[in-house]
Amino acid sequence: MFLTLALLRKGIPGKQWIGKYRRPRQITWQMKRNMLKSLEREAENEYWISRSYMTRDQEFGHAAERRAQTWLKIKESKFCTFPEHKYITDHLSHLNTTKKWSS
Repeated sequence: MFLTLALLRKGIPGKQWIGKYRRPRQITWQMKRNMLKSLEREAENEYWISRSYMTRDQEFGHAAERRAQTWLKIKESKFCTFPEHKYITDHLSHLNTTKKWSS
């Protein structure tokens, strides 16, 4: 089909590398080698992921203390930069010039 299209139409319609009737790309030995390496790497990763390092009992709560410590550090760092409380009397004390009861 591709040969017939190329012969009858005197070329590939549109851009030759994209589209429905594109020219197929040549597979080189480097492409084969790279694909083989990536498939081997993926197979090795699947092998190591399928075998657990710790049992479920060991894994449960193993990092709770460390996470609590880091949370305390984060909380302390937030509180040390927290500004002091401001009261409305501090902001409006300049209006308090004549504080007398009129009788």
